[in-house]
Amino acid sequence: PAAAPAPAEDSRVKASPLAKSLAAEKGVDLRAVTGSGEGGRIVKRDIETAASTPAVASSAAPTAVSYPSSGYQDTPISQMRKTIAKRLSESKFTAPHFYLTMSVDMDAAIEARQALNAIGDHKISFNDLVVKAVAKGLKKHPAVNSAWLGDVIRTNYDVHVGVAVAVEDGLLVPVVRHADAKSLTQISAEVKDFAQRAKTKKLQPADWEGNTFTISNLGMFGIDQFTAIVNPPDSCILAVGGIQSVPVVKNGQVVPGNIMKLTLSCDHRVVDGATGSAFLNSVKAFLESPVTMML
Repeated sequence: PAAAPAPAEDSRVKASPLAKSLAAEKGVDLRAVTGSGEGGRIVKRDIETAASTPAVASSAAPTAVSYPSSGYQDTPISQMRKTIAKRLSESKFTAPHFYLTMSVDMDAAIEARQALNAIGDHKISFNDLVVKAVAKGLKKHPAVNSAWLGDVIRTNYDVHVGVAVAVEDGLLVPVVRHADAKSLTQISAEVKDFAQRAKTKKLQPADWEGNTFTISNLGMFGIDQFTAIVNPPDSCILAVGGIQSVPVVKNGQVVPGNIMKLTLSCDHRVVDGATGSAFLNSVKAFLESPVTMML
């Protein structure tokens, strides 16, 4: 035989038929009413009292908060951004990158820059010093001044250093050609001219073609250290951080120092760890003894 249906919940509540009928009419929950009749039985007056008393929710559901619908903006991708995305994606996912980081004591470079700027018309920046040190280092380590061309590795005789410049739509890398043969003053004037023409969108394609090595400097943005993606067809790119005032040990004593972090990203198909390390050590040596860059 079929099971008897379970009794309704309010059938377990002791209430008179009239009280039940009135509770249903007025929407009163019998389980929330205290009976005043015999044995706690709920009677008519209990329902009338409950119906006239505002209900207090003991565990009311939280009120739903209304938020404005989230907005967004779709920006068409510029041709420059498409080119950047294509070239750097190909580099990152084709060239096996590895990274080398070194700390450089910039005390001597700071003094040299102050002395040069005190006597010269062109103000030399720390980035100019880095460009010069890199150019000298590339001459000393030509394997770093190379490119992977699929069937051959091309070692470039000329040193053409690309300097990454941020522009409104992305990034341009104008090239200081024959940087190893140029003075700090010439490098400074050229880089400043590139930066100015980049802001006014007057750089020409010839200005950013033919690099054999690239420098990306984010030190002026407060960045201590970072890694950069190799800029094809180069085999390496140098990421330059800002100069940090930190305690250093000199001659067994802890003294104030000025340290700059350099991180070299290398295409392992062309440059091995020992080669990259030797180059980075040369750049460090030039920056820590700037007079050697003048020779």
